[in-house]
Amino acid sequence: MATPRTKTLLTALALALCGIAQAQAEQSPDMELLRGDTRLACEAILCLSTGERPSECQPAIRRYFSIVRRTLGKTLGARRDFLNQCPTAKEDGYTRQLVDALVDGSGRCDAAALNGRGWIPARGDNGYYISNAMPASCQAYYGNTGLDVGSARPVYVGKPELGGRWVDPANR
Repeated sequence: MATPRTKTLLTALALALCGIAQAQAEQSPDMELLRGDTRLACEAILCLSTGERPSECQPAIRRYFSIVRRTLGKTLGARRDFLNQCPTAKEDGYTRQLVDALVDGSGRCDAAALNGRGWIPARGDNGYYISNAMPASCQAYYGNTGLDVGSARPVYVGKPELGGRWVDPANR
């Protein structure tokens, strides 16, 4: 069920997209509404900005996460380029920050991802533990006011040296 904030965000972004489509249609009467990767990029921004993923989001989300390159840096760059195909993506600093937060955080800041990275050598026992420090990119992701993902923010339980780990709020 969508929260009031999610509904407000989706409404605002949808109105912005409609305004762009209207402006483009006025400039070129033959121009159709957004389509292809441009449309998928705009839909991906909308869908990734919420903590929920309705079925209408599947094509855009699938396209976004299908972008994989040889290195993580190149994958993130290609995903950023994909999202930047949406006409609103580069309109102002706020939207650019939103796209950056989405690229750096989506799919990389849930409990499973945080538990899979951030292993720190434990002192004395030659083992490793999961750090309780959330990476800066994830802090930016969950702290971005344009995203409605705060309720999905993982929580660290336990102590690092005693087997602590990140858990999703629903599993807490």
